[in-house]
Amino acid sequence: MNRPTLSLIAVTAALAAVTGLAMVSAPDEPDAGRETAATRLPVERSSALCPAPSNSELADTTYTSYTPRSTGTPGSGSARLSPAAKESTGSGKAEPVDAKPVLTPRKPGTPVTGEDSGAGTPAWIGAARGDLAPGWTLQQTTTVAAGSGRGVLGVLCSGPDTDFWLPGASTAKNRTDYIHLTNPDDSAAVVDIELYGEDGALESSLGEDIQVQPRASVPVLLSTLTDRPQPDLTAHVTVRSGRVAAALQATDTARGADWLPPAADPAASLVLPGIPKDVTEARLIAFAPGDDADLSVRLASPTGPITPVGNETLHVKAGMTAAVDLGDITKGEAGSLLLTPTRGSSPVVAALQVVRGKGADRETAYIPATPAIGDRATVPDNRAEGTSLSLVAPGASAKVRVTASAGSEGGTPATETYTVRKGATLLVEPPAPKGLKGSYALTVETLSGGPVHAARTLEIPDDGIPMFTVQTFSDDRGTVSVPKTEEDLSVLQE
Repeated sequence: MNRPTLSLIAVTAALAAVTGLAMVSAPDEPDAGRETAATRLPVERSSALCPAPSNSELADTTYTSYTPRSTGTPGSGSARLSPAAKESTGSGKAEPVDAKPVLTPRKPGTPVTGEDSGAGTPAWIGAARGDLAPGWTLQQTTTVAAGSGRGVLGVLCSGPDTDFWLPGASTAKNRTDYIHLTNPDDSAAVVDIELYGEDGALESSLGEDIQVQPRASVPVLLSTLTDRPQPDLTAHVTVRSGRVAAALQATDTARGADWLPPAADPAASLVLPGIPKDVTEARLIAFAPGDDADLSVRLASPTGPITPVGNETLHVKAGMTAAVDLGDITKGEAGSLLLTPTRGSSPVVAALQVVRGKGADRETAYIPATPAIGDRATVPDNRAEGTSLSLVAPGASAKVRVTASAGSEGGTPATETYTVRKGATLLVEPPAPKGLKGSYALTVETLSGGPVHAARTLEIPDDGIPMFTVQTFSDDRGTVSVPKTEEDLSVLQE
């Protein structure tokens, strides 16, 4: 009988619509004698995991939740945040946290904010269902006014996965780097952390078999995994069992602190968007997990691609981390970094450390290589002052639509359409919501042309220090591809 095959198609289609975690296609059946096609449906569940923001008593953290308005969403929905249990590295014990949710998302189209302060703010495990799920985005922004963790630390709370690359880590004496691992599931996760320096892998077994207890979060201090201080490292986080979210909090005693999110998967060509126009220092860190890689380094300026003098190319040896100082590469104009192979196509991962200010007033942020925005991408927690948007089209000119949502405390949405020239970075002051009160979300949609990469810079200066953070945009995965068949599956006979 044909029932098992038809049931499999129906089940996989339903599973994709519920989870939104994978693209599903019907199995090849040469003798089936029917045509199949795919349609896109909104996901019905999304997750977002936020790391513990800071161990400073001076930390003030704002959380912003936002779901874009969509058509064809599956009806009323809900979303909630639950505190993750706290766990010390290797302890095998997780202490429950008694904390009220910092916010409760309400409806698509309007941001919701919440606040917390001090060193006791936990990591959060978030889940959204129904019409709050498609494209749900959660931003965590922390300001620390003084101390070694001084700065604006911004990070988009991410979903769980099993493989993460973090080029730009360090165990130098001036750095304190923690990788935060958060497990959203009801069973323990087992994680390995490998570190690669300029001479290759750092030999150590201390990063193996790290246990992350159910619905718990654990910070791993990188300097405890090796006795060799390294200024430039690539951390590779792999999950043996279960799933986690991973993000690196980097604190520099001279340059402040920020989050380094995972970089895009290894690829031959990479784009690092949104370098602020007034950077005083920029450091490129790259790693080749397979073969040696030779890269052309270009800056996508407002007028087109420029080759930086003295840093035209970068050679990355297989299994080793390479780093190069690019100085004030933008020369007063906004830009994005384009890395392309000069020969072969060996995949690499990369990130930029960018610094604004000078001397004791320096402040740092990180820009990982990031994929194109795809159909739609969102970054919440944008403010009336200090927000700028960078758009870059590395392959072909493109047209995008930028929508500023309603404000979290009032205001109506605003929309603007932009054309991004091939090989150029377009820096814009985004359209502010009319009558804005509170903060707003920025949603970027690709309308036509080639792929577009984007980044948002948020500046919150304090006492003469140009504190800032940069978040890159990634496709919000608000829809999933589901196979459909012309056969009627409503009547299945034995």
